[in-house]
Amino acid sequence: MTNLAQTSFYYVQFGGLGAQSLANGSRLLDYLKSKEEGIDSTYINDNLGLLCSSAILPTTQLATAEVNSNYMGITQTFAHRRQFQDVTLEFYVDKTYKSLKFFEYWMDFIAGGSHVEGRYPQFGELPAIDKNQTGDDYFIRMNYPDDYKCESTGIIKFERDHDSVHSIVYNFRGMYPYNIASIPVSYGASELLKMSVSFKIDRYTVGRADSYAWVNDASNDKKPYILGQDQYFNLPVFLRDIGRTIIDGIKSL
Repeated sequence: MTNLAQTSFYYVQFGGLGAQSLANGSRLLDYLKSKEEGIDSTYINDNLGLLCSSAILPTTQLATAEVNSNYMGITQTFAHRRQFQDVTLEFYVDKTYKSLKFFEYWMDFIAGGSHVEGRYPQFGELPAIDKNQTGDDYFIRMNYPDDYKCESTGIIKFERDHDSVHSIVYNFRGMYPYNIASIPVSYGASELLKMSVSFKIDRYTVGRADSYAWVNDASNDKKPYILGQDQYFNLPVFLRDIGRTIIDGIKSL
Protein backbone atom coordinates (compact mmCIF):
# COMPACT_ATOMS: atom_id res chain seq x y z
CA MET A 1 0.00 0.00 0.00
CA THR A 2 3.02 2.33 0.25
CA ASN A 3 3.67 2.12 -3.49
CA LEU A 4 0.49 3.85 -4.73
CA ALA A 5 0.62 6.72 -7.24
CA GLN A 6 -0.21 10.28 -6.17
CA THR A 7 -2.18 12.88 -8.10
CA SER A 8 0.04 15.93 -7.64
CA PHE A 9 3.10 14.93 -9.68
CA TYR A 10 2.65 15.65 -13.38
CA TYR A 11 3.72 18.01 -16.14
CA VAL A 12 2.13 19.16 -19.42
CA GLN A 13 4.39 19.92 -22.39
CA PHE A 14 3.11 21.64 -25.56
CA GLY A 15 4.88 21.27 -28.88
CA GLY A 16 4.43 20.72 -32.60
CA LEU A 17 1.79 23.39 -33.17
CA GLY A 18 0.94 23.19 -36.86
CA ALA A 19 4.57 22.49 -37.73
CA GLN A 20 3.84 19.68 -40.18
CA SER A 21 1.97 21.89 -42.65
CA LEU A 22 4.96 23.92 -43.83
CA ALA A 23 8.54 22.88 -44.42
CA ASN A 24 9.83 26.31 -43.36
CA GLY A 25 7.75 26.84 -40.23
CA SER A 26 4.30 26.93 -38.70
CA ARG A 27 1.55 29.33 -39.79
CA LEU A 28 0.00 29.00 -36.33
CA LEU A 29 3.19 30.11 -34.58
CA ASP A 30 3.58 32.98 -37.04
CA TYR A 31 0.05 34.08 -36.26
CA LEU A 32 0.57 33.90 -32.50
CA LYS A 33 3.72 36.01 -32.79
CA SER A 34 1.90 38.61 -34.89
CA LYS A 35 -0.89 38.91 -32.34
CA GLU A 36 1.08 39.13 -29.11
CA GLU A 37 4.75 39.78 -28.42
CA GLY A 38 6.21 36.99 -26.34
CA ILE A 39 3.85 34.19 -27.39
CA ASP A 40 6.48 32.18 -29.20
CA SER A 41 7.85 28.65 -29.11
CA THR A 42 9.95 29.44 -26.01
CA TYR A 43 6.92 30.54 -24.00
CA ILE A 44 4.82 27.63 -25.24
CA ASN A 45 7.44 24.96 -24.54
CA ASP A 46 8.88 26.27 -21.26
CA ASN A 47 6.19 28.32 -19.50
CA LEU A 48 2.72 27.26 -20.53
CA GLY A 49 2.94 23.76 -19.07
CA LEU A 50 3.89 25.16 -15.66
CA LEU A 51 0.60 27.10 -15.57
CA CYS A 52 -1.48 23.93 -15.91
CA SER A 53 -3.07 23.67 -12.46
CA SER A 54 -4.95 20.43 -13.11
CA ALA A 55 -5.28 17.86 -15.86
CA ILE A 56 -7.37 14.81 -16.58
CA LEU A 57 -5.53 11.81 -17.94
CA PRO A 58 -7.22 10.70 -21.17
CA THR A 59 -9.38 7.64 -21.47
CA THR A 60 -10.44 5.45 -24.35
CA GLN A 61 -13.13 2.92 -25.06
CA LEU A 62 -13.92 0.37 -27.74
CA ALA A 63 -17.08 0.59 -29.80
CA THR A 64 -18.65 -2.84 -30.13
CA ALA A 65 -21.23 -4.53 -32.32
CA GLU A 66 -23.45 -7.54 -31.68
CA VAL A 67 -23.76 -10.68 -33.79
CA ASN A 68 -26.80 -12.85 -33.04
CA SER A 69 -26.96 -15.24 -35.97
CA ASN A 70 -23.78 -17.32 -35.74
CA TYR A 71 -25.02 -19.66 -32.99
CA MET A 72 -28.60 -20.30 -31.94
CA GLY A 73 -29.44 -18.49 -28.73
CA ILE A 74 -25.95 -16.98 -28.38
CA THR A 75 -25.13 -13.28 -28.62
CA GLN A 76 -21.55 -12.40 -29.49
CA THR A 77 -19.87 -9.02 -29.53
CA PHE A 78 -16.72 -7.75 -31.22
CA ALA A 79 -14.81 -4.47 -31.19
CA HIS A 80 -14.77 -2.46 -34.42
CA ARG A 81 -13.53 1.01 -33.45
CA ARG A 82 -11.42 2.65 -30.76
CA GLN A 83 -12.86 5.91 -29.47
CA PHE A 84 -10.75 8.58 -27.71
CA GLN A 85 -12.32 10.93 -25.20
CA ASP A 86 -11.76 14.69 -25.03
CA VAL A 87 -8.98 16.12 -22.87
CA THR A 88 -9.64 18.94 -20.39
CA LEU A 89 -6.85 21.05 -18.88
CA GLU A 90 -7.14 23.85 -16.34
CA PHE A 91 -4.64 26.72 -16.40
CA TYR A 92 -3.71 29.61 -14.16
CA VAL A 93 -4.06 32.98 -15.89
CA ASP A 94 -0.85 34.99 -15.47
CA LYS A 95 -0.76 38.75 -14.86
CA THR A 96 -0.08 39.47 -18.53
CA TYR A 97 -2.95 37.16 -19.59
CA LYS A 98 -0.66 35.37 -22.03
CA SER A 99 -2.11 31.95 -21.24
CA LEU A 100 -5.64 33.19 -21.93
CA LYS A 101 -4.57 35.05 -25.07
CA PHE A 102 -2.71 31.99 -26.32
CA PHE A 103 -5.86 29.84 -26.46
CA GLU A 104 -8.06 32.69 -27.68
CA TYR A 105 -5.66 33.36 -30.55
CA TRP A 106 -5.33 29.63 -31.29
CA MET A 107 -9.10 29.31 -31.68
CA ASP A 108 -9.15 32.55 -33.69
CA PHE A 109 -6.60 31.02 -36.06
CA ILE A 110 -8.74 27.89 -36.44
CA ALA A 111 -11.67 30.12 -37.41
CA GLY A 112 -9.67 31.75 -40.21
CA GLY A 113 -8.01 34.65 -38.43
CA SER A 114 -4.69 34.02 -40.21
CA HIS A 115 -5.20 36.17 -43.29
CA VAL A 116 -3.00 39.10 -42.38
CA GLU A 117 -1.42 41.73 -44.55
CA GLY A 118 2.13 41.11 -45.71
CA ARG A 119 1.90 37.35 -46.33
CA TYR A 120 1.76 35.74 -49.72
CA PRO A 121 -1.26 33.44 -50.05
CA GLN A 122 -0.49 29.75 -50.30
CA PHE A 123 -2.48 27.04 -51.97
CA GLY A 124 -6.00 26.95 -50.55
CA GLU A 125 -5.68 30.22 -48.64
CA LEU A 126 -7.54 33.44 -49.11
CA PRO A 127 -5.56 36.39 -50.49
CA ALA A 128 -3.63 38.31 -47.86
CA ILE A 129 -5.90 40.99 -46.40
CA ASP A 130 -6.08 43.00 -43.23
CA LYS A 131 -9.15 41.61 -41.50
CA ASN A 132 -10.94 44.11 -39.31
CA GLN A 133 -12.75 41.94 -36.80
CA THR A 134 -14.94 44.86 -35.71
CA GLY A 135 -16.12 45.68 -39.22
CA ASP A 136 -19.42 44.70 -40.79
CA ASP A 137 -17.60 42.87 -43.58
CA TYR A 138 -15.78 40.46 -41.22
CA PHE A 139 -16.09 36.81 -42.21
CA ILE A 140 -14.90 33.40 -41.08
CA ARG A 141 -13.29 30.70 -43.19
CA MET A 142 -11.93 27.74 -41.25
CA ASN A 143 -8.28 26.77 -41.70
CA TYR A 144 -7.13 23.32 -42.71
CA PRO A 145 -6.59 20.80 -39.86
CA ASP A 146 -2.91 20.33 -40.70
CA ASP A 147 -2.35 24.02 -39.91
CA TYR A 148 -3.91 24.13 -36.45
CA LYS A 149 -3.62 20.64 -34.99
CA CYS A 150 -0.91 20.02 -32.40
CA GLU A 151 1.07 16.84 -32.95
CA SER A 152 3.59 16.78 -30.09
CA THR A 153 1.86 17.54 -26.82
CA GLY A 154 2.01 15.24 -23.83
CA ILE A 155 1.21 14.74 -20.15
CA ILE A 156 4.05 13.27 -18.12
CA LYS A 157 2.77 11.60 -14.93
CA PHE A 158 5.57 10.77 -12.53
CA GLU A 159 6.16 10.15 -8.84
CA ARG A 160 8.28 11.75 -6.12
CA ASP A 161 11.09 9.24 -6.70
CA HIS A 162 11.51 10.48 -10.26
CA ASP A 163 14.95 8.90 -10.62
CA SER A 164 13.33 5.48 -11.02
CA VAL A 165 11.16 4.21 -13.85
CA HIS A 166 7.93 5.23 -12.10
CA SER A 167 6.27 7.38 -14.74
CA ILE A 168 3.88 7.22 -17.68
CA VAL A 169 3.71 9.52 -20.70
CA TYR A 170 0.60 10.30 -22.74
CA ASN A 171 1.42 11.63 -26.22
CA PHE A 172 -1.44 13.35 -28.08
CA ARG A 173 -1.88 13.43 -31.83
CA GLY A 174 -4.21 15.78 -33.69
CA MET A 175 -4.92 17.96 -30.65
CA TYR A 176 -6.67 21.36 -30.79
CA PRO A 177 -8.88 23.42 -28.43
CA TYR A 178 -12.59 23.58 -29.15
CA ASN A 179 -14.01 25.07 -25.95
CA ILE A 180 -12.91 27.60 -23.35
CA ALA A 181 -15.20 27.45 -20.34
CA SER A 182 -16.68 30.66 -18.98
CA ILE A 183 -14.35 32.48 -16.59
CA PRO A 184 -16.30 34.14 -13.76
CA VAL A 185 -14.97 37.33 -12.15
CA SER A 186 -16.58 39.27 -9.31
CA TYR A 187 -15.95 41.80 -6.58
CA GLY A 188 -15.10 40.40 -3.17
CA ALA A 189 -12.30 38.23 -1.88
CA SER A 190 -9.72 37.73 -4.63
CA GLU A 191 -8.82 34.26 -5.85
CA LEU A 192 -6.41 32.97 -8.44
CA LEU A 193 -7.91 33.32 -11.91
CA LYS A 194 -8.18 30.03 -13.76
CA MET A 195 -9.41 28.91 -17.15
CA SER A 196 -10.57 25.49 -18.31
CA VAL A 197 -9.87 24.43 -21.90
CA SER A 198 -11.27 21.34 -23.62
CA PHE A 199 -9.37 19.71 -26.48
CA LYS A 200 -10.26 17.29 -29.23
CA ILE A 201 -7.67 14.64 -30.08
CA ASP A 202 -7.41 12.17 -32.93
CA ARG A 203 -5.65 9.63 -30.74
CA TYR A 204 -3.01 9.22 -28.08
CA THR A 205 -0.20 6.82 -27.38
CA VAL A 206 1.09 5.71 -24.01
CA GLY A 207 4.81 5.35 -23.36
CA ARG A 208 6.20 3.79 -20.21
CA ALA A 209 9.25 5.04 -18.38
CA ASP A 210 11.28 2.00 -19.43
CA SER A 211 11.12 3.32 -23.01
CA TYR A 212 13.62 5.98 -21.93
CA ALA A 213 17.36 5.59 -21.48
CA TRP A 214 18.91 7.01 -18.32
CA VAL A 215 22.49 8.23 -18.13
CA ASN A 216 24.68 9.84 -15.48
CA ASP A 217 26.53 13.05 -16.15
CA ALA A 218 29.64 14.37 -14.34
CA SER A 219 27.55 15.50 -11.35
CA ASN A 220 25.89 12.09 -11.10
CA ASP A 221 22.57 13.70 -11.98
CA LYS A 222 20.37 11.33 -13.95
CA LYS A 223 18.97 12.78 -17.14
CA PRO A 224 16.65 10.93 -19.53
CA TYR A 225 16.46 11.15 -23.26
CA ILE A 226 14.42 9.43 -25.98
CA LEU A 227 16.46 7.17 -28.20
CA GLY A 228 16.58 8.48 -31.76
CA GLN A 229 14.09 11.29 -31.10
CA ASP A 230 13.98 14.92 -30.07
CA GLN A 231 10.34 15.81 -29.41
CA TYR A 232 8.99 18.84 -27.56
CA PHE A 233 6.96 16.75 -25.15
CA ASN A 234 9.75 14.51 -23.93
CA LEU A 235 11.19 14.29 -20.44
CA PRO A 236 14.58 15.91 -21.17
CA VAL A 237 12.95 19.29 -21.73
CA PHE A 238 11.12 18.81 -18.46
CA LEU A 239 13.81 17.43 -16.16
CA ARG A 240 16.96 18.97 -17.61
CA ASP A 241 15.88 22.51 -18.43
CA ILE A 242 13.11 23.55 -16.04
CA GLY A 243 12.01 20.59 -13.98
CA ARG A 244 14.97 20.12 -11.68
CA THR A 245 14.05 23.10 -9.50
CA ILE A 246 10.47 21.87 -9.16
CA ILE A 247 11.53 18.33 -8.27
CA ASP A 248 14.05 19.51 -5.68
CA GLY A 249 11.39 21.71 -4.11
CA ILE A 250 8.93 18.82 -3.92
CA LYS A 251 11.51 16.49 -2.40
CA SER A 252 12.32 19.05 0.30
CA LEU A 253 8.70 19.20 1.50
